[in-house]
Order: sequence, then C-alpha cells, then structure tokens
Amino acid sequence: MSDKKPSLRSGGSAQSRFQVDVVTEASGPGAADGSRAAPPPDESKGRFRVVGFMDPGADIGPPPDVSHEPDAAKSDSVSLHSTGTGQTHISDSHSNTYYMRTFGHNTIDAVPNIEFYRQTAAPFGEKLTRPSLAELHDELDKEPFEDGLANGEEPSAAEEAAALMAKEAKGGTVKFGWIKGVLVRCMLNIWGVMLFIRMSWIVGQAGIGLTIGIIFMATLVTTITGLSTSAIATNGFVRGGGAYYLISRSLGPEFGGSIGLIFAFANAVAVAMYVVGFAETVVEMLNDVDALMTDELNDIRIVGTLTIILLLGISVAGMEWEAKAQIVLLVILLAAIVNFFLGTFMPADNKEPKGFFGYQAAILLENFGPDFRDEETFFSVFAIFFPAATGILAGANISGDLIDPQSAIPKGTLLAILITGVTYVAVAISTGSCIIRDATGDQNDTVSDTVNCTDAACKLGYDFSICKEGGCQFGLMNDFQVMSLVSFFSPLITAGIFSATLSSALASLVSAPKVFQALCKDNIYPGLGVFAKGYGKNNEPLRGYVLTFCIGLAFILIAELNIIAPIISNFFLASYALINFSVFHASMANSPGWRPSFKYYNMWVSLAGAILCCVVMFVINWWAALVTLLIVLALYIYVSYKKPDVNWGSSTQALIYNQALTHCLNLSGVEDHVKNFRPQCLVLAGYPNSRPALLQLVNSFTKNVSLMVCGHVRTASRRPNFKEVSQDYARCRRWLSKKRIKAFYAPVFADNLRQGTQLLLQAVGLGRLKPNTLVMGFKNNWSDGDMRDVENYINSIHDAFDLQFGVVILRLQDGLDISHIQGQDELLSSSEKPPKSSKDVQISVSLVKDSDSDSCPSKTTSNQSSPLILRDTKSPLSLTDQRLLESSQMFKKKQGKGTIDVWWLFDDGGLTLLIPYLLTTRSKWGDCRIRVFIGGKINRIDHDRRAMATLLSRFRIDFSDINVLGDINVKPKKHNKLSFKELIEPYRLREDDMEQEAAERLKAQEPWRITDNELELYKAKTNRQIRLNELLKEHSSTAKLIVISMPLARKGTVSSALYMCWLETLSKDLPPLLLVRGNHQSVLTFYS
Repeated sequence: MSDKKPSLRSGGSAQSRFQVDVVTEASGPGAADGSRAAPPPDESKGRFRVVGFMDPGADIGPPPDVSHEPDAAKSDSVSLHSTGTGQTHISDSHSNTYYMRTFGHNTIDAVPNIEFYRQTAAPFGEKLTRPSLAELHDELDKEPFEDGLANGEEPSAAEEAAALMAKEAKGGTVKFGWIKGVLVRCMLNIWGVMLFIRMSWIVGQAGIGLTIGIIFMATLVTTITGLSTSAIATNGFVRGGGAYYLISRSLGPEFGGSIGLIFAFANAVAVAMYVVGFAETVVEMLNDVDALMTDELNDIRIVGTLTIILLLGISVAGMEWEAKAQIVLLVILLAAIVNFFLGTFMPADNKEPKGFFGYQAAILLENFGPDFRDEETFFSVFAIFFPAATGILAGANISGDLIDPQSAIPKGTLLAILITGVTYVAVAISTGSCIIRDATGDQNDTVSDTVNCTDAACKLGYDFSICKEGGCQFGLMNDFQVMSLVSFFSPLITAGIFSATLSSALASLVSAPKVFQALCKDNIYPGLGVFAKGYGKNNEPLRGYVLTFCIGLAFILIAELNIIAPIISNFFLASYALINFSVFHASMANSPGWRPSFKYYNMWVSLAGAILCCVVMFVINWWAALVTLLIVLALYIYVSYKKPDVNWGSSTQALIYNQALTHCLNLSGVEDHVKNFRPQCLVLAGYPNSRPALLQLVNSFTKNVSLMVCGHVRTASRRPNFKEVSQDYARCRRWLSKKRIKAFYAPVFADNLRQGTQLLLQAVGLGRLKPNTLVMGFKNNWSDGDMRDVENYINSIHDAFDLQFGVVILRLQDGLDISHIQGQDELLSSSEKPPKSSKDVQISVSLVKDSDSDSCPSKTTSNQSSPLILRDTKSPLSLTDQRLLESSQMFKKKQGKGTIDVWWLFDDGGLTLLIPYLLTTRSKWGDCRIRVFIGGKINRIDHDRRAMATLLSRFRIDFSDINVLGDINVKPKKHNKLSFKELIEPYRLREDDMEQEAAERLKAQEPWRITDNELELYKAKTNRQIRLNELLKEHSSTAKLIVISMPLARKGTVSSALYMCWLETLSKDLPPLLLVRGNHQSVLTFYS
C-alpha cells in the first residue's frame, strides 16, 4: 500500500476497499451537507473503511461517496442496519463489521451487545457480528476472512429453522405470554376427568387425611419437576421442542433422543385416551335416552373419530385458533368447578337419601380416616390419582411459540401446580365433608327406634346400614357422578367433563407434533426428517399433526386403552425423571455454562425428584415401568451407537471433561511403573487420509489400550488463517471418527519437518497422557529428492532419541503416501461433496509434496494440495498407483493365518517384543503366531534358544518358534555389497580427491555427505545390514509382518546419508516391516 493520503471519493475500482470514508457526527440538518472530518489517525489505513456515526435524530441517507455513483456502490457497498433502539450501524461489505461511536471516537472495536451472542438471526433484523480478532489484529494488507462460522461447522437444522422463524417474525408470527401460553394450558391439562368422576371415589377409599397426603405426594413430584424445568428453561434461550429440547440440550442427544420419541408418542396416544374418555361420556348420555346409533363400543369409535377430526381442524387452523379454543374450554371448566362449590352450600332434602347432606362435622370426622375396599390399598389409589397431576409440561411443550420462554415457563408452570393442587385439596375436603360413603337413595331408610346405629347417617336421621352387605348405588364409594348430584346445576358438570377431556386432548394434539418436529429437525433418527418441515408464519408441523392424528385414530378405533394407559403415564414420568436428573447432572458437572437465572432449585432435591418419579413409575404399574425403562434403554443404545453429529454443550460433556481433568491430575501424581507401560504413539502421518496404512497399523495396537496422536507437520509457505485451520481440523477429526481410529489430531506449522517434529515431541500430551514412542513412515524414493529432506528426516529420529522416545518406522514396499492419487473427499463434509449425480472424478493433484512424503520428497516450502474436481474425466490409475492403493488398505482387513516375525537382535527394553504381542491380542491379527529370531553363536544355538524360551515364558508371551541365527556375521554376498556401493556413491564426500579446505567447506554445506573415514569405521556395521537383509529374505519372505530391531547411528558421527542407506538396505524387497527401537528402559517385566 502506498503512502498517499486515502481518497475521500470512491472511484468504483477494485482497490476501493483501501479507501477511508468518514461521515461526521452532526446534531442538525447540516450533517447532510457532505462535510468531512479528518480520518482517525490509528485506523484510517488499510482495508478498513472507518465510518462515523450520524445523529440518530437526523435524516439518514446513503453516505456521500455512494449516493451519486452507482458503480462505486456496487464495488464497495455500505449497508445500514437498524438495531431497533433508534441507532443505525453502518457497515462495509468486506468485513461485515459495524462501526460505532465508542468512547467518543470512531473505532471498529465494538462495545458489548446482546446481538453478538445470538446463535441465529436477531428477532427483528439481520444478525449483528462483532469484529473478528483477525480484523482487529491482522496486518492491514492481509485479506479478510470470508464470512462464515469460526469453527468451520454448518449451523444445525434447528438453528436454521430458528433463524427462519426469526425472519418470519416480521410477518406476524403468533406468540403467547405466560398466562395464555403456559398457565392456561397447564391448568387445563392437570384438571382432567379425574377431578369430576374419580376424586370422590378416592376420598371414599382413602379418607380425607390420606387423600390430602396422596395429593401432596403427587404435587411434591410435580413441584420438584416444575422447579427443575424452571432451572433448565432459564439457563439460556429455549427453542421449540418442550421436554425433548430441555432434556437433549442438558443431557445430550442420547437421553434427549430416546425420551423425545417416547414423549411425542405418549402425547399422541394421550389424545386417544382423552377423546375416548369424552366419547364414553357422550355414549352414556345417549344410552340414558336410548339413542345409541349401533352398540356402545362402535358408538365410542364413531364419536371419537368425529371428535379427533374436529380437534385436528382446530389445530391445523393455527395456534391462535387453538389458543382461543383453550380459553373457551377453561371458562367452561372454571364454571363447572365453581358450580360444584356453590352446590355444596345448597343442600336439598331430595339429595339426602343419596348421601349429600351439606357440610357436617360428623361426616367430616367419619370420612377423615381410610376405608379401603375391594383389595384397594394406599398405593393402588395413589396410582389411580397420579395421572391427574401430570400435564405440567403442556406449556413447555410449545416453548417455541412463547414470547419469553425463560420467564413464562417458570411462572406459568409453578402457578398452575399451586392452583390445581389447592383445587384438588379443596374438592377432597368438600366432598369428604358433605357426602357419606354409602347411601341407598331410598327416602324411607330413616332411623327407627329399634335400630342401634352410630354412624354419621344415623345422626342425620338416615339408616344406610344395609349398604354394608353391598348393592348400594349412591355415596362416595358407589357413585362416580356424585359431583353432578352435589352441584348447583348438574349439566354444567357434564360440560366440565367435556371441557376437561377436550382441552387435554387438544393440548396433547398440539404438543406431540411440536416435540416430534424438534426431534426430526435435529436429525437424531435417520428417515424422520420429512416431519421436520413447518408451514406458515408459525412454522406449523402439519405433517406431524397428520401423523399424530393417525396414531390417535388408530388407538381410538381399538377403544380399549386400559392396557396402554399405564405405559403412557410411565412415559410421562420417565420424562419428569430425566428433567430432574438433568438439573442434578448439570449441577454436578460444575460447568461455567450452568448458571440458570431461576435460583430456587437444589441439585439434591432434583435428584430426590428423579428417584421419586422412578418409584412412582413402579407404584403405578411395575410391568409398565419395566417396559418404559427397556424402551428408553434401547433407544439410548441406538442413538449412542449412531453418534449423531450434534454439539449442544450438554452437561454430559461437562461431566466427562471434569472426570477427565480429575483423572489426569490424579495420574500426574503417580510414578510410572513398568507393569503399566503402554506404547503411547505420536504418529507423523500428515493428513490422516494420506497414510491410512500407517494409522491403521498403529491403531491396531493402541486402540482402547494407549494414546495415539496423529501429528501433522505443515510446512506451507503461506500460513492459513484460523478459519481454514479449524476447518481442516474438523475434517480430520471427522475422518478419524468415520474410520473408527481412536486418535487425536495435532497439526503444527513449522519451517521444516525436523522443527515441526521437535515441537510435537516436546509439546504434545497432558501429564501422563504424553507420547513415548515416535512412529514414522519410511521415506521411500528418498534418493530422488532433496537430501536436505533426508537430513531433517534422520535428525528427527535423533531428536526423538534425545528426548528418550522410542522410535518405530513402518515400511511398505509400495510406499505409504497416497495423497497424490487419492481424492481427499473423505475429509470433506457432506455439504462440500459434489452431487452424487455428477460424473466428476475427484483427485488430488500435488506438484509439491509434504516434506515427509515417502513417494516424492522435495522442498519443504509447500503443503499438501486440496483436491481438484475434473469434470467428465476418466483417468485410470497406473499399475504402481493401484498397488499403492491396495497396500494402503492391507491392515484394514483381517490378516488370516500367518506369522509375525520378530527379529529381536538387540535388547531395547522390550518394545520390539511388546508391539507384536499387542497386535496378536486383536481380532484382525488373532490368527497370526509370533516367531522370534535372535542372534547367537553356532556352538550355543540350543542354549540360546532355551534361554529365550525361558524369558518369553516368564513374560507370558506365546510364541510358535524360536530361531537362533548363528550366521549373522557371515560376509554378505558380493553382488549385494556392490549394490550398496552403488547406492552410496552419489552421497560420498570423496575428501581424498580434493583439498582439505574444500572438503571441509563442502561437508559443512552438505552435512549428509559420507566420508571415506566414516565408511571404513563402520564397514562391519554396513556388512551386517546387508547380511540381515539376506537372512530376512531367506526366513521371513512370507511373513504377514516383520518386526526388527532398528540399527542405531551415533549422532554426529554417522552421516544421515549413510544411516538412510543402512535403513534402505536392511528393509528393501521385504513384506511389511517395522523398524523398532525402544528407549532402553524396560517395558516388560515378569514380576507380579
């Protein structure tokens, strides 16, 4: 960028983003005159357009530099964004950064703003974003980041839907407050048929005292659950999905997905339960007037079908119509309840023979204690009552349709529990104080002088002692419609029953599709995405409504719900238990993100609530509780196995982190012991899919045993920005997860392989979870590349030994690196892959390879290339590349019968023996047997074999054979020695053929050069490598894998070229071969 002053006018050219446009702050109409202020001294350069704030009260027009020139506006547009507070933020189109008047001067650094913390679009406009760190920190001439998510991940389906809903809010989306949206719904759902046709019977059986106890126990469970629901609902913004959303975002998709499905199903079947209850009442009325259409059962089906069709119509019409219907039903229900209480104060003589005498102390005292009949017990009566207390999640289930769910759910739910609980207690006391347990209904059953009776009826002038023999039809124990008898206007009680059933059915009919839609949006279960689609301004789940209608209709046509009803109650209770457990779990995890604004909860109370819910499940019906738990467990296992790609910051993650941190810290205080040694491997693999064979082999002996870290030294000349790095990281993690390779991915940026390896060796790991073994691929075709790469490669091995690491090198004859032929589509996310219908061939073209490439090493200034997409191209692979691809998958399949040949020539502490043993413990290598080869003297072969057999048996390592090689020191064949001589020829220094000063200068410039003195000094060691290769070909040419002690080269004495020639000579033309050298600390022991 030049030193010229920035232009104040746009020329419409491509370099317009370097200009500075300043609009002065004005308080009057003069602001529109186009007057300019001096640009701020610190941020008036570079790619940032610094725009001042105009007075909110003034007329806002386009900035002067774009008002007259359309071309300039296109090239560098300025947008105005209203915040809804009267201020207007001005942003440029390059950085999407909003420039504010902060602390009295223009700056792009933004003050705290709630809009910056929204995950989706703002409710009333475009989402605002704070300036990125790169925009504030990077050099001025650096290209800005592209817009997108910082972590490279796409927004979830739920977030996209929420964003869509936020945009549609402008179109008049119907939202409810806490009264209409939560309180009314909860009260209607809790006040069910039980209030009118079973409450009196419960009082008759359990008495007033125990009935209040039953109500208190049920209310205790629902109150604790309500407190837990309030805590979760106030710990962040709540979207649609109700109980499913609360549980899944707290405990994760496993619990959320399992409970969401059964909760939605339970609501769908509950529709049928309530509709059948309504239909039975209607059919009874028709039967009383002899107006049945067919028979009772079929009439229930007919009335139920017509009713659910009507309810579906109300629901599909929209939430607004459904809410109006709920208000009407609530008015009728309240009128029915008031009607009953009015009736209790208006006793009539004609009602006394049927057991109603008005409020009497004698009746109160008699009915206060229990009188269980027909094998009923306290718990059986409790099981009958408890479903009447459920329904507390009716408001939470439409959380997406609430104006402020965080405020509405706690207030509405808890107040509904209080009001309904008081109502139930009041009804229990009223009925128990006004109505006796048994009555004949006969006005002639009055007290006579000859009869000696002492019960409450006798004191009131009636003798119902005949009822002790059974057969009476009136009183608390016998007449389910006794509340109609007591009421001021009995038809209103019938209307109340209708209202209770229809309101509960309507609430369930709305809840089920809403919960199911949220579940489908999260794509927990494949194939259900079709039900995620919403319609209209309220994003109504019409497909979910139809599905709920079909399920409800099916159960209505069955018309026999006595068996399914206990399971449904248990489904609801399982949801309550998990909500309570969510609060306990989140509190136990001690995550900084758990900070609900609702403070009236306690983790131990929530745990007690969860246990209570489970107890109540078994009290209600033990077999239904078992069925519920088995279904939840089966769904949990399924979702856990599928591992949906979601990240909701659940308390499960927080607890895992806490446990991992605690265990790591505890482990750090424990000294290493040889019995607990594990080969914790740092694998230099580059991109994980570049060398799959290397990762698969290491994974075979580290999976579920020890640590594996995929180290990636990136030597790019251009350092990618954070977004690119994070996207690469996410893709590599996905690839490892997809291939079920249990490893961490650790990329570093360095100037060359050695520097990057040094960084990884020193920095990777945490406490005792730290690599102790460096694993590398052999550098095939090393002689064709730059010898500086070889120098770095060999020095990396020296550095590992310096840091007391063991070193393992894998060599396949065809090579390991497949990045130049294999398209990296496996690292791409689904959104980045080309369409399946496309006939593109995706390959990776790399002109310059990774510095640690084993195919064609070259300069260390490049990175692996990204894959290219070539259209309509069919380029068959060469035979070499085909073999390379085949060998890259050789460790993925089962190895079959064969041998793992262990050439344990030098004692390195036992790592050379431990790795093959670990391999044989895996199913893929289970059919392979270990053969051990050791060096020895010809005259001591039997002795050496017995000594090694004794050692292996003490180590408890099975082996099939032990071979003692007495001819290791025999001179190698002449043609092999000539081949080695030809191999080293290009790398010799030949100091005898030049002056000493020139030789020293060349050696300093090219330290890999092999001196004549070095060759003579290590002549015997060179011959040993040549001879070992001959023996390997003779004895192990058919092995599945060869594991051999890696020769060591003294640092500073043996040149890297000579060492590389040793490794090349030792390992060429052989089956897959592992060169292993431990750090000479014991990793095996025979002590217990």
